Amino acid sequence: MDFVFMLTRADQTVPDALEVLEEIRPLGLGHVGFKDVGVPPATLRALVTEIRATGAITYMEVVSTSRETALASAHIARDIGVERLLGGTQVVEILDILRGSATSYHPFPGKPVGHPTKLGGTAADVAADCARFAALGCAGVDLLAYRATEADPLDLVRAARAATPGYLLVAGSVTSAAQIRALAEAGADAFTIGSAAFDGSFSPFMGSLRSQLRAILDACR
Repeated sequence: MDFVFMLTRADQTVPDALEVLEEIRPLGLGHVGFKDVGVPPATLRALVTEIRATGAITYMEVVSTSRETALASAHIARDIGVERLLGGTQVVEILDILRGSATSYHPFPGKPVGHPTKLGGTAADVAADCARFAALGCAGVDLLAYRATEADPLDLVRAARAATPGYLLVAGSVTSAAQIRALAEAGADAFTIGSAAFDGSFSPFMGSLRSQLRAILDACR
């Protein structure tokens, strides 16, 4: 299962993301991402360049809450060359924006609300969305399983897996090795962690960010 390190805390990109990226470069992470909020577009562009220079796949997650800002973020993702765009709910419009680019799209199934984002909806709602997104041509989904307010997180993952032929990524509030194991057993392809690495809560006895990330990588094995 893939670990996507998000250069984010509290659902926004950290302002010193470029410095953090340089600090963690020796780890050779294969998947690194950021949110569409917290830093200006010029910094997002620089992050894509530097993440690619490490050999990692680039991710951007749309957490903007209005239609206009979400669509603007999709344009930015295409323009700066993000490889995998996560989140958002304006699926048809975002697919139109990304058409002809090398950016794949993985929207939110269910009923995401607010910022930091919570996830409403049942397992049946998530499965129906996943099937619809696949039919529209999405490359997978970005499931906020551990942000769920109406369903068991792992029920949502299993429902999404049954309905998703593409890449199933679980984002938000993954904070332990036990959760990572449970996600793998439920069929997830990837998960994201940002805040739990930055605040040291994933591995509380470790003192550095690099040590937190090593502990997360160990939990994937």
